[in-house]
Formats: sequence, C-alpha cells, structure tokens
Amino acid sequence: MRTSIRRPAVLAASAVAALSLTLTACGGEDGSKDNGAAASVSAEQGTSGSSGGGSSNGGVGTTGSTTTGSGTTGSGTSTSGTTGSGTSTSGTVVQAGVKKKATAKAPACTVNDVKISAAKQAGLPTTHITLTATNISGHACTLLQYPLLGFGDLPQTSKDVPAVAKSKPGTPIVLNAGTPAYAAVRINNGGVDEKNHAVSSFYVNLFAADGPAEGSRTVAAPKGGIAVDDAAAKTGYWTYELRNGADEF
Repeated sequence: MRTSIRRPAVLAASAVAALSLTLTACGGEDGSKDNGAAASVSAEQGTSGSSGGGSSNGGVGTTGSTTTGSGTTGSGTSTSGTTGSGTSTSGTVVQAGVKKKATAKAPACTVNDVKISAAKQAGLPTTHITLTATNISGHACTLLQYPLLGFGDLPQTSKDVPAVAKSKPGTPIVLNAGTPAYAAVRINNGGVDEKNHAVSSFYVNLFAADGPAEGSRTVAAPKGGIAVDDAAAKTGYWTYELRNGADEF
C-alpha cells in the first residue's frame, strides 16, 4: 500500500522535473539572445556617451576617450592661439614686457659740421692729395659717400670729379665730435702736361641723405698750389683712415 501511494507522487515529481528541464532548455536559448542584445545596447550607449562627452566638453568632435567619455582632451584650449608669452591668432610673437627701441642714427654731416683741409701726399711729382674732414659740430654726424669736388673757377661750372668704387668702405662713416675722416684724391697723372692747370683753392661739397647738399666750402690748396688735370682727377670715398690698395688709384 505504501508503494502504491508513493508511486504516483514519484511519477508526478519526475514529470515536473522533466518539464522544468525542457522549459529551461528553451528559455536558455531565448535568454542568451536577450542578454546579447542588452550587452549590444549597453555598448552602443557607452560609445555614444563617450564620443558625445568629447564633443560637448571640448567642441572638437570625438577626441575624448571612448572608455571614460569625459572628452577632457577636447577642452578647446588648443585652438585659442595663445603660446605662453602672448601670441596672437596670426602667429606673431609678442614678448611680454619687451619693447624694441628704434636705433637713433646720426644725421648727415653738413659743410657747417666739418672743417676740411688738404695736404699733399708724399712723392714727386705730386699726383695725389689727402682731404681731411674734422667734425666741429659738437655732436655725432654721418659723413656720406665721397667729397663732391670742383677744381674750376665756380662750383656750378666745375667738372664733377668721379669717385673710385673700390675705395668705398663697408660701413657708414660716423664721426663723433672732434674726430676726422679722410679721402684720397688724384689730381693728375704725373709729369708736365699742357692739360694741367694751377689751382690755389677749390670747392668741396657734401652729400645729404637725398643727394648733394646745398652750398659748398672753399678749401685752400696745399702750400705752393697744385697742378690739376681735370680728365685724370678722381676721388676716393670718405674713410676712417687711408687703406693700402683700396685708396691707391
């Protein structure tokens, strides 16, 4: 009797267990699909959140990290154009607290700023003289180019004496107060020539910044006068001292 009473219960329990296994097997397949879908949705949300974070915080698209979504590298400061010491958006560098000062240039010497004298160079016959221009202005001035010479009776009618290019110095001749500069001048080719004419004084003018200056100075010739051949006359540039080669012509 006990056996017949428990058998139906055992059979019922077995049936319930079998049905549960069947449902579990069926439901397990659907569950894995649901779990996979949920994981996919979660991944998409995570990716969308991280790229959106980079865009909203930095305004530079998806430069933020896809793992954190913080987008801190897209803060936008990289496009501001600043580079520490005040660069503008055009790229021009402005150093803080530094201002460039314009370099003051000494004005051009005028005929009133210098005293000009002439002396014969060594050797006979005399073929060259040396002009000396001494700054008497009390301030610095720049002696431009070369002396403008006239050996004629009037400066307006005197023939221009050409300059010798090789004697041009590499830097401007700036004379401080009281300092001299020199220029070599060829006056003839040597010997007695019917083209030579005696000169006891001559005219010297200077260059201004935009060309020959107004006015000229009368300079006394060295003692005994000089013989000038206008066709042979040449002048060197003003220089701090006469130089071998450059001022030999």
